Amino acid sequence: MQRLGWIGTGQMGELMAMNLLKAGYGIHVYNRTIEKTDSLVKAGAIRASSPKEIVEQSDISFVMLSEANAVKDVLTQEKGILEGIAPGKIIVDMSTISPEDSRAFAQLISEKGGIYLDAPVSGSVGPAKTGQLVILVGGEKAVMEICQPYFDVLGKETIHFGENGKGSAAKLSINLLLAIVGQGVGETLLLAEKAGLERGKVLEMIAQSAMNTPLFAGKRDMYETGEFPAAFMLKLMAKDLGLIKEQADRLDVDLPLAEAAKDTYISARDNGEGDSDMAAVYLELLRKNTR
Repeated sequence: MQRLGWIGTGQMGELMAMNLLKAGYGIHVYNRTIEKTDSLVKAGAIRASSPKEIVEQSDISFVMLSEANAVKDVLTQEKGILEGIAPGKIIVDMSTISPEDSRAFAQLISEKGGIYLDAPVSGSVGPAKTGQLVILVGGEKAVMEICQPYFDVLGKETIHFGENGKGSAAKLSINLLLAIVGQGVGETLLLAEKAGLERGKVLEMIAQSAMNTPLFAGKRDMYETGEFPAAFMLKLMAKDLGLIKEQADRLDVDLPLAEAAKDTYISARDNGEGDSDMAAVYLELLRKNTR
């Protein structure tokens, strides 16, 4: 059995690492805020004092952080990942970052003899808790196959897209669709309400139509109550839309819906909804249309 390490025990990372523990795998865990590893330690994980220690004690180390600068920090800091890398060590980066950053991190790890997979996930808190994420992989297929037993605990499907960076590119692609659908539901509700339709009946209409989706079903109660507890924080979607914009510019692709969504989510973040669920983009649309 491979020895496992986990770096990053935030909203998603804690749930994912807990699933590995529940499946019977031993894990060393690290988080900059030590208290955020308490629940995992109580469940049997071993707390590490640094990313270096995680990598030294593990054959496969998973990284789940909020953005590329945080990943770079745990790689390059004193007692960071790069100091612990030895030939054959595997780093699985499940963070949502740009393909360019994934390729750069892969190069840093390769220079030390290690192996890097970019393996971000599609899904938020609910699928993370139940092990129903979709794992999007870039890197060597043979290395993915070594990691597959652990991916099978974390997710319902693993899709290999090709070399390093392709998993991150896939994550930006699916998150663009997520952002557009989120804004689309908000605009639909806004238009209907401005026309004098009852919100509850409009929500029922969507639920009974061909436009019903697991995403809508999972967020319907938020629209009903007007409360948006975060399953996927809006500020993270705003960050991802910035990455999508950068990627589109690099690829010389015109994405008008992506541009519109980016502006709305950033405005929602700047107006205090950053820690709310991404569905709270609806509140920003209401704010802009309150006259």
